[in-house]
Amino acid sequence: MSSSTSSTGILTIDIVSDVICPWCFIGKRRLEKALKLLGDPPGVKVNWKPFQLNPQMPAQGIERRAYRTAKFGNWEQAQARDAQVAAAAAEESIVFAFDKMTRTPNTLDAHRLIWLAGRLGVQDAVVERLFRGYFEEGMDLNDRATLVRLAVEGGVPVQEAERLLAGEEGRAEVLREEAKYMSLGVSGVPSFFFNGQPGFSGAVAPTILADAIRQVREP
Repeated sequence: MSSSTSSTGILTIDIVSDVICPWCFIGKRRLEKALKLLGDPPGVKVNWKPFQLNPQMPAQGIERRAYRTAKFGNWEQAQARDAQVAAAAAEESIVFAFDKMTRTPNTLDAHRLIWLAGRLGVQDAVVERLFRGYFEEGMDLNDRATLVRLAVEGGVPVQEAERLLAGEEGRAEVLREEAKYMSLGVSGVPSFFFNGQPGFSGAVAPTILADAIRQVREP
């Protein structure tokens, strides 16, 4: 990881993530804690970058129990994994509602909305609302009306969200960014980049993130 900061004094933190990755939601909370440990320093800009955990997922998604059973071999093992990640989430005051989740979605449209939110200056709020909607409320992120609602609650004008989802805007940009980070070696998320340089992969502890941010910001 580079120890140099930008000439403008701005620290850019790019987080490569997927909205259905539980560790990405946990990682978001841990980054927020890290920034608080540093006194919420000025000049820090967080960008959310796309990564699809399931790029071959059907457009309509898959029934969650069937998907998780196929992934882990049986439903009991899948539930055990859910319990492990739920315990980690609880430490960050996140309550996962796995019992409400019925489908594992295709996340391309969600990433397109995050891309749009970045252009509109409300990206972090939209990412937060998508995470909470999926993990805490069990919402279907393949449902267009649900995506519009969550985007609007994050600060995207309703007309903008509806227009985006009705067409193909943002699709090429999202896929291009995803390919870029894969070419940089990203194979799992969350992955953190500081001023464009690779930092950490995984939802590392707030103290580790804080130390890394401090080192990058110090000349």
